[in-house]
Amino acid sequence: QVQLVESGGGLVQPGGSLRLSCAASGSIFRIATMGWYRQAPGKQRELVASISSGGTTIYADSVKGRFTISRENAKNTVYLQMNSLKPEDTAVYYCNRVGVVLPWGQGTQVTVSS
Repeated sequence: QVQLVESGGGLVQPGGSLRLSCAASGSIFRIATMGWYRQAPGKQRELVASISSGGTTIYADSVKGRFTISRENAKNTVYLQMNSLKPEDTAVYYCNRVGVVLPWGQGTQVTVSS
């Protein structure tokens, strides 16, 4: 069974940066379109960035120009570089396959606050 383990979250001031990592077990990773999702308190989980197995990326308008998704297939890992963070980026961040999702990991908390 595929397991997803997110890391790299923390507390950062507005305008700061964080880099999230997601390690996936299982061979399915290399052919899957992977995404970073986030869920803020009281809100639904939303997809903020995705990357295909070939490297094509798509971003939500709210993060376009500030976040960069990348992947390292040899390490079964997907990353999310987050720059110019805003308080509204505060959420628990998860990675998962786009489409038919896998069992969710525990996520990593990102808090943007002064």
